[in-house]
Amino acid sequence: MVARSRLAEDELARAVGRGTAQCVVLGAGLDTFGYRSPYRERGLRVFEVDHPATQAWKRERLAEANIAIPESVTFAPVDFDQQTLADGLASAGFDRRAPAFFSWLGVTMYLTDDAFGATLAFIASLPPGGGVVFDYVVAAAALGWKARLLRYGLMRRVARAGEPMRSSFMPNQLVARLSGAGFREIHDLGASELNARYFCDRADELRLTSGFGRIATAEV
Repeated sequence: MVARSRLAEDELARAVGRGTAQCVVLGAGLDTFGYRSPYRERGLRVFEVDHPATQAWKRERLAEANIAIPESVTFAPVDFDQQTLADGLASAGFDRRAPAFFSWLGVTMYLTDDAFGATLAFIASLPPGGGVVFDYVVAAAALGWKARLLRYGLMRRVARAGEPMRSSFMPNQLVARLSGAGFREIHDLGASELNARYFCDRADELRLTSGFGRIATAEV
């Protein structure tokens, strides 16, 4: 989780450097970026997208912790059974005529392929300058037997908890899909790439281990 969050914020920094002034956190949950953003003075707006009930619960937790909601943070409640992402963001004041960066962590594996594709299409339809970072589960056919067992175990646990995993991807096919949707500067990162980027100089030898999850980044 630390590595994926760091990567998302590094990619956001690059998008801000390109002039992007909107950040959308999809499935925000208890994400804290908007409350510690270093880009407030540069005018970055953070839109937190999540189910209305989840956002109400988060507001209660923020109030209990005496954490003020910055003016730069906007809650965008979206019940996907009733409305689209585009409509939910529009109601929250999102500017579709301007670029935006999307942080989409811990979500794609619970979506249908149609919902995943629709979200990608929306992001790709925005003006150049923004981008997206998302993590995903690798299809079983691309994994060794140990990773397959770990993947199967996790799928059983989350299904019992009422949140079954609905999608997984072959990395090469996913990269081709992103390219076909109009994204550029596409990178698909696994444990080895993330270790080289973030953990290679650690004296404690902390490293990510190879598993069944990867992270993709792409620019609009």
